[in-house]
Order: sequence, then C-alpha cells, then structure tokens
Amino acid sequence: MSPRSRNETVSLSERIEGLARATEIAEGRLDADVVQRARHTLDTAGQRRALSADHTVVGFFGATGSGKSTLFNAVAGQELARAAARRPTTSKPLAAIWGEEGSQPLLDWLDVADRRVVGPALSVSTGSGRRASTAQGGLVLLDLPDFDSVTSEHRQIVQRMVGLVDVVVWVVDPQKYADAVLHQDFVQPLARHGAVTMVVLNQADRLAERDVPGVLASLTDLVRQDGLPATGQSAPAAVSAATGQGIEVLRERIHAVAAGRAAAGQRLETDVQHAARELADAAGQGDPHGIDKAAGERLTEGLARAGGIEMVADAAARSYRLRAGRHTGWIATRWLSRFRKDPLKRLHIESHEKTSDPGVHHTSVPAMDASRRAAADSAVRGFADEVSAGAGEPWRRSVRAAARTNEHRLPDTLDQAVARTKFSAHRSSWWWLAFDLLQWLAMLVTVLGLLWLLGLFLAQYFQIQLPPPPTVQDFPLPVPTLMVLTGVVLALFLALTGAVLASLASRVHASGVRRRLLRSVREAATESVETPVRRELEAHREFADAVARAGLTSR
Repeated sequence: MSPRSRNETVSLSERIEGLARATEIAEGRLDADVVQRARHTLDTAGQRRALSADHTVVGFFGATGSGKSTLFNAVAGQELARAAARRPTTSKPLAAIWGEEGSQPLLDWLDVADRRVVGPALSVSTGSGRRASTAQGGLVLLDLPDFDSVTSEHRQIVQRMVGLVDVVVWVVDPQKYADAVLHQDFVQPLARHGAVTMVVLNQADRLAERDVPGVLASLTDLVRQDGLPATGQSAPAAVSAATGQGIEVLRERIHAVAAGRAAAGQRLETDVQHAARELADAAGQGDPHGIDKAAGERLTEGLARAGGIEMVADAAARSYRLRAGRHTGWIATRWLSRFRKDPLKRLHIESHEKTSDPGVHHTSVPAMDASRRAAADSAVRGFADEVSAGAGEPWRRSVRAAARTNEHRLPDTLDQAVARTKFSAHRSSWWWLAFDLLQWLAMLVTVLGLLWLLGLFLAQYFQIQLPPPPTVQDFPLPVPTLMVLTGVVLALFLALTGAVLASLASRVHASGVRRRLLRSVREAATESVETPVRRELEAHREFADAVARAGLTSR
C-alpha cells in the first residue's frame, strides 16, 4: 500500500463508507481492539451525522483551577456556570445554546441534561467590502468537569465528551500550563484534531504584562511538541475572564466556527482518518506477492506426492504390462496371468470408468500416513507463505488460515482426484492385436505339427504303412517336427519381444497417466486451496482500497 495522492479529495461520506468496508473486512483478521475502536468511530460518526448539522458543539476542557467555568460565563455573556477559585464546581455538563431548534436530540445524544437557551442562531459577517456576507449557525457551548478531577465519574464524563464534541477549547492557567501530565494525558491525544482545537491561556491578568508574550511563546512550543499545529485556531491566545482581556476575540473565533458549520465534519473526518490509520497500521505495510503459475505448480506437485500419485502411476504401468501379456504372451502359459489381479482393480480404480458418476467413487489407495500428511501440510503452508510474501503478518496469517480451510477434506479430495482420472484401463494397443494374431498362428502351426506327428505315431503303432514325412531341403528334420519347433520358437520369441515392448510402452502409459493425475490434482488444489486463498487476497485488495477511500492510502 502506498500513500494517497495529496491532490485527491475525498468526501466525508466516501471516507465513512471506506472505513465501514475496511472494518467489515478486518473483522476476525486484525487486532480485535483496533477493529472495535473503528466500529465505535463509525457508530459515533453515524449518530452525529444523523443529528443537527446546523449546530456546532464546543466543549470547554481544563484542569482544576484553570478558571474554565468563569471563562465559559464570560464567552456566553451570562452567569450560567457556578465558579469557585479553589475547588472543582462543575460536576455535570452545562449547555449554553444559541438556536434552540434542532438542538434537543443532539443534547440528548450528548447526555447533557442542564440546558440554557442563550439566544437565536448566530449571524456572523464574513469577508469585507462588496464581498461581505452573513452566515448563520447554531452553537452549543459545554462547560465540563475538570479532566483531573479526583472524582472518577467526572473524569469519565470528560473522556466521553472529548470524543464527541465538534470543537475542543483547551483552557490552561499560568501556573499549570506546562504540567507534563496535562500534556501527556490530555493534549497529545488531541493532536490529530488540531483543526478543531483552540488553546486558551486564561487568567492572563495574573501575569505581568511584559511576561505574557514569553508565556505564550513557551505554551506555543509545548503545543507544537504535542503535535498541534499551533497556528490559526490552535494558536494559543491569552485571555482573562476577570478583566475581559481577549474574550471578544475568543468569542468571535467560536462564533465564526459555528457560522461556518464545518467543525463537526472536520472532527468526524479526522476521527475516521485516525481509525483507518490504526487499521492500516494493524494490517502492516506491503502487498502480497499473489498467485502465479510457478506457485500453483509447486502446490500441485506437493499434493500429488501426498496423494500417492507415483504409487497409482506405477500401478497403471504394471496393469498395462499385465494386460499386454494377456494378449502377447505365449498362449500355452497365458492362462496363468488370470490368477494375477490387476493392480488398478486392487486399488479399486479401474471399475469407476464404467460408472456414470466417478465423482462418487472412492479408491483403495492407502490412507495418508504421517509422512504423506506432512507432505500435504508442507505444500499448503509453502504455497500460502509464497503467495502472501510481502504482506503484513496479520494478512499472512489470514492467508495461511484460508489455505487450510478445507484441510480436513483434503485427503478425500485427493482421492476423488485419482478416482475421476481416466486410465483407459479397458483400451487395447494396436500392436497387442498384431502379436495376438501371430501367437495364434504360431499355436496353429505347433498344433498341426503335433497332430501330424501323432498321426504318424498311431499309424506306426497300428502297423499302417505310410510314406515317410517330407523334409525340407538341407534340413534333417521332418516337416511336422519342424512345424512344432517353429511354432514354439516363434511363440517364445513373440512373448519375449512383447514383454520388452510392453515394458517400454508401460513407461509411456504411466507418464500419460501421471499427467492426467496431475491435472486432476491441479483441479483439486485450485478448488480446495487456491480458491480460498484467492478470496483472501481479494479481501486484502478490497481492504486496501477501502482504507484508501478513508483517505489514507491508495493502491
């Protein structure tokens, strides 16, 4: 995954849709806490967008003694919040409302019961001269408990509200503005919301006038170190609720934000981006290598070894030699081969070629032992590691799990792959027929010679005078004896030659069977291993695209 182009603009709706899709895909694959936070962000965004878009919610946050409630009253222009110098006085959120219409459901969602309507929606003049215009917007100011309150309920309210308000006004005082705990626990987590965060140095009247610029500069440096931009709205401003110093400027800032009605969207956009960034970080960087031809072939070869393909191919070769011998062997001894069972039949393979649905057939290939199971596991694991190389570890784990989706059915799947392979076990080779014909001719010559000799023997036994059997010139043996010898020698020669040819042809046959078996195993590997992995790789691509739509990265 690579950084998204800065020139590309993405709407908030697109970002939310992207985060929703990325979160859906991340479920069960990435860290559960990260996914849960993303879902919480989606819920908050959905709820806030369903409420008044005309109102901007501004929360006043600060530590004990910062004068937060007094500043709240000064900005509101009314004594609404109870203020005290020494101890926390705000225990429940208090809302000051400009533009009551539409604010009630929003305040119900914020769980703010104490509500004071101050005035109508704000009208703020923007621009100057002929281009001046007036914008209106509802405003809700919230006075909140101290974030460092000793009461846990108060701290819980602050923690909840800081994630819900549209604009954060962070109020500090000259004594505690540099407190390390304050910055670490409260300010630094707000860094991503710099565009909707205002930093206010209250009680500036307690400082000598010449010290104010130095304190502001120091606070500005601290704010930058915390990750806030420290410019624009986030630039620290010195105010005094007691004397009114800077109050009007702060009020104008807040009113301008309310009139612009963009703070809620900015806040939600930042939250969505942050949630998407967390998902991207949890997923890890990089794209998977993907499935290529070489990886598929290695997977097929590994599963072929595990499925006993060599054993079956060897059985096919022996079956070929046996069937060839029944056609080309010496007829006098050919009947003995009937006592030898065909190796393919012994593996319960040959019979499925006669069935209409070989997919329901099971072979008698020995079940996977420990070594063959290890070979299958190694092939699947190696394939998953190879195709997922380059991706983050969570996705690599997910791809490995996908590759093992059908692990429990893999032995049966490989057996079915063998069962549906065509072995051509009933097909005869053309040369078998030629040898068979010659064998029968040799047998006929042998039988005729034997019958001739038998006739001569019987004639001599019964003292019947017959002319002597003819002989072949330059050959001392009579024709009938020569016929017997010729038939036997020819038959043995044909049998020996047929055995040699059958051995050679069986290797070719076994090679063809092996190729067909590998095709069947390839189909099984695609269905059982590659398809789930391909879906997982597609999920990774969709996840990356969804995170991109959330405005973080693009492919």
